[in-house]
Amino acid sequence: MISNMKILESSPEMDDPIFNQAVLLITQEDASGAAGFIINKEHPRRLNDLIEFHHCKSWPLHFGGPVEDEKLFFIHRRPDLIEEGEPLGNDIYLGGNFKQAIRFINDNTLRENEIRLFVGYCGWDAGELEAEIKEGSWKNADRDINVFDKFPADER
Repeated sequence: MISNMKILESSPEMDDPIFNQAVLLITQEDASGAAGFIINKEHPRRLNDLIEFHHCKSWPLHFGGPVEDEKLFFIHRRPDLIEEGEPLGNDIYLGGNFKQAIRFINDNTLRENEIRLFVGYCGWDAGELEAEIKEGSWKNADRDINVFDKFPADER
């Protein structure tokens, strides 16, 4: 389990338009760098808009970040349904058997507050995220945030 999972919010000083008013779930942070997902920005496309998932139901996608933005990633809280997920803490799991996830989305077993699909992710080289925190671009979330909740556009 990754014990240092955390949620960060961009500060008003953030000058990168990708991360303006972003809420991040950091899923990995170690000597090699950090990775995570923007959790409060919906992607303009839906799952069934993607060619290989045209047979799927309409399901929201979220803009996870600018890295590998041709791939889908997911977090969930249903290890009883989706095998092989990596526990992050707080009953949140990273990835797992994607075919199972899609099957349970399509048959209405999973609800939107149990799984979140991301297009891309965020990544930082060693020391890079820490430097951005020190310079004031990011701050620890000072409120309770459920990573599976919807985020109104005007909340931030």
